[in-house]
Amino acid sequence: MNPKLPPLQRQIGEAAACIALHLKAKPEIALILGSGLGELVNSIDISYVVKYAEIPHFQASGAPGHLGQLVFGTLLGKQVVAMQGRLHGYEGNTPQQVVFPLRVMHALGAKTLITTNAAGAINANWQVGDIMLITDHINFTGENPLTFSQLETAYDPCPDMSFAYTPALRELAKTAAEKTGIMLREGVYLGLRGPSFETPAEIRAFRVWGADAVGMSTVHEVIAAASCGMRIVGFSLLTNMAAGIESKPITGEHVLEVSSSVGSKLAAIVDYLVESM
Repeated sequence: MNPKLPPLQRQIGEAAACIALHLKAKPEIALILGSGLGELVNSIDISYVVKYAEIPHFQASGAPGHLGQLVFGTLLGKQVVAMQGRLHGYEGNTPQQVVFPLRVMHALGAKTLITTNAAGAINANWQVGDIMLITDHINFTGENPLTFSQLETAYDPCPDMSFAYTPALRELAKTAAEKTGIMLREGVYLGLRGPSFETPAEIRAFRVWGADAVGMSTVHEVIAAASCGMRIVGFSLLTNMAAGIESKPITGEHVLEVSSSVGSKLAAIVDYLVESM
């Protein structure tokens, strides 16, 4: 590895080189699997699995419902890599650490990102179990992964986020939903640092801002993917109504229960989407 490279760039290269030794083909598509959605890997013809702890410079994933491993293989004729468990800022990770796996997957060859998350529904007309196609996002974490990232000029330090969620892939996702007979909502995702769930007052404010769903992930990864020039499509599985919409409390256990029970619907859309790429 070139010692003249910036430290972060060198770490990305070292992690990618370690993994590449075990791969027979470069991944075309990167998948990030949200809370309770790790079973989406069941459709993959797996060729290699590696724990985050075994990869140089990777952070461990400690959030419930996140196994913390990269899964490589073939999905409906396409070479893919899936993050079975993502990193979160609320675990103490910096934004740069959160997006480090994304940058490594890009360095290995992935040019397209399919990202998923479990989210709370701000739109009161929607229901638990609905799937939302992300059309745009609001980064309300107060942080950005491109700040002081010390990367080569090959990465865009100030990417235009107007069309971060690739319009052509969003249209393909809508076609996938129609073909599989699954209703697909469309809306804006708002990302927070967490780990506490939102207050009813915050949810009322977010609704005024135009947010339809809220969660504690995704926005940093999408910003980094846009910086890499990747094509991006994102989905939120609505596991609960946001604070103040219903009287019952929100728990992490309920989020995992819902995402595990209806994750097969999202898997069907993702499978069709990948096959159509």
